[in-house]
Amino acid sequence: MDLAYMATLPQQEFIERRNKVFEQMQDDSVFIVFSEIEKRRSNDCAYPFRQDSYFWYLTGFNEPNSVLILRKKSGKQESIIFVRPSDPLRETWDGRRLGVTNAPTKLSLDHAFSIDDFSAEFPKILENTNAIYHLPTLHPWGDELLTQSAVDFSQALCWKEMLDEMRLFKSENEIALMQQAGQISALAHIRAMQKTRPNRLEYEIEHEILHEFSRFGARNPSYNSIIAGGENACILHYTENDMPLKEGELVLIDAGCEFAMYAGDITRTFPVNGKFSQAQRDIYEIVLNAQKRAIELLVPGNSIQQANEEVVRIKVEGLVKLGILQGDIEELIETEAYRQFYMHGLGHWLGLDVHDVGSYSKDEHNNNRNSKVRDRPLEVGMVLTVEPGLYISEKANVPAQYKGIGVRIEDNLLITEYGNKNLTSAVPKEIDDIEKLMANK
Repeated sequence: MDLAYMATLPQQEFIERRNKVFEQMQDDSVFIVFSEIEKRRSNDCAYPFRQDSYFWYLTGFNEPNSVLILRKKSGKQESIIFVRPSDPLRETWDGRRLGVTNAPTKLSLDHAFSIDDFSAEFPKILENTNAIYHLPTLHPWGDELLTQSAVDFSQALCWKEMLDEMRLFKSENEIALMQQAGQISALAHIRAMQKTRPNRLEYEIEHEILHEFSRFGARNPSYNSIIAGGENACILHYTENDMPLKEGELVLIDAGCEFAMYAGDITRTFPVNGKFSQAQRDIYEIVLNAQKRAIELLVPGNSIQQANEEVVRIKVEGLVKLGILQGDIEELIETEAYRQFYMHGLGHWLGLDVHDVGSYSKDEHNNNRNSKVRDRPLEVGMVLTVEPGLYISEKANVPAQYKGIGVRIEDNLLITEYGNKNLTSAVPKEIDDIEKLMANK
C-alpha cells in the first residue's frame, strides 16, 4: 500500500496550485520550497513527523528531507523534486520511502532527483535564470543546502505573500476536509463533557478527547490541547493539564483535531459537576452573547475588527452591570480597561495551520497576527475562528464570587455567499444544553 504517499486531496488540486504559482512567477526564474525534517525528541528518538504546510500545499508529499523546485524558463514550466533515495536497509528500520523512480508519477511532477545530489544538480537547474523565489530562515537545513551549492540567495524574492494569499481561500475539497475536522473535534468535546466529573485529572479528559479523534480517523491534535480547570483557565495557553478537576469549578477545554492535515479548533467552557453557579452563569452569558453577535457580523464585506468592536462593547456593558468594571462605558472602551479581562483577539485564520497564514489588514504594515488592526473585508472561502473570552484572575480586584473564573467559547466559521457557516455547531454551548448533556452521561 502507498499510504505514506497518498494525498487526501485529489492530485489535480496540487497540480492546479503549482500552476497558479507558475502564473505569478517572472520568466527565467526558479521557485524553491523545502520540506520539514525530523526533529530529535531524545537520544535516538524523533518527534512524530509533521510535514511543512507550504510544502504539503504544493505537493501532498509527506516525507522529510525533500525539496520542490518550479522552473519557469523561456515560457516553459518544469516541476522538479528532490527526495530521499530508496534504501532497503533504512526502510527496514525507519519505514518506506517513495524514492526517485516513483516520485514523478506518484506526485505528478516532471523530474525527480536524490536529495544526496542536490548540490550537484541545483546549480544546473539555475543556469540561465535571473531570479530565485525562496523564504530564507524558514528551514535552516535548506539554507545550508543552498550555501553548499554555492548559491547566493541573499537577494531572493520572497514567496510567502504569494502562497499565504493562495492558502487563505479554501477550495471545495479543502472545505470538505475542514468540515470533517470540525465535526470530529465537536464529537471529542461532547465526549469530554460526558466524561468530566469532580476529581478526574485534566489529562484524563485530554485523553478522552484524543480517543475520540483517533476513533474517527484523526490521529493527531492540531495543537497542544488545553484542559484548564478553575483558575487555570485564566492562563491562555495552559497545557500542563495535570491538576484535578474540582467540584464547583468550571473547566475550559480548547482542543481540535488535525484531519488530513487540516485543523479544527474549538473551545468550550462548562461546570465540572454539570451545573453552572449563578456567578459562572453571569460571566458565561456575557461571553456567549458576545460570540453570537460576532457570528452575526462575520460575513462578506465586514471585518474581524468590526465584529470585535461590538464584542468589546457587549463585554464592557456586561462587566459594568456585574460591578467588575466601574465607570463610563465609552471611557472604559477608549482606555481599554477591559484588557485585563480580555487580552487577545477575536479570532484567526484556520486551515493547514491552526493559526493559518494570510493578511488580516488592508495595510500591508499591519499584517501581523497579533496586530489589533484587522480591517480586511471578509470574502467567500475564508475560514476563521471566533473566540471571545473573559478571564478573571484570583488576584483581580473584583467581587469575590467572580474570582478565578475563565470562560472562552470558540467556533470555526466558513465565510459563504450567504453569510457564514458554523463548522463546529454540533457541540453545545447554550447553558441549558450543556447541563442537559452532562446530566445524561
